[in-house]
Amino acid sequence: MIFGQNRDQLRRMYADAWQKLTSGAVLTPLETQIAAVVEEHPEYHRHLGEDGLKEEFTPERGKTNPFLHMGLHLAIREQVATNRPAGIAALFQGLIDKSGDRLETEHRMIDVLAEVMWESQRSNTPPDEQAYLERLRTL
Repeated sequence: MIFGQNRDQLRRMYADAWQKLTSGAVLTPLETQIAAVVEEHPEYHRHLGEDGLKEEFTPERGKTNPFLHMGLHLAIREQVATNRPAGIAALFQGLIDKSGDRLETEHRMIDVLAEVMWESQRSNTPPDEQAYLERLRTL
C-alpha cells in the first residue's frame, strides 16, 4: 500500500506535503499529488495542524472526514490516470466536458465511489467495477 495502514502516518503525509509546498521545499511525486488536492480544499487547511491531525471525524459527530475526502480525490485521479476500471478516463472527460469543472466532476464521482466502497464493505465482497462505471454514466 502506498500510504500504509496507520491513520496517524497517513494524516501526517497530508500535513507534511502541504508544509513542504507552502515552504517551497522539493516534493516527491506523491507529495505533489497530495499537496495539489490539499491546495484545492482550503476549508481543510485548519485540519493539518497537530490538533486537526488527532481529530475524530465520525458520522455521529456530523463531520466530514477531510482526510478521507482528499484520499478519494487521489483515488479518482489514480483511476483516471491508469484508466482502471477500463473506460473511466473517457467517462471522466465526458463529465468534465458537460460540467466544465474538473473539481466538481471529481466531487460527483467521489460520491459514487464512496457508495460503491461502502456497499463492498457491507457485503464483504470486492467492489463491482461494472456497477461503479454504470453509476458514473448516470451522472
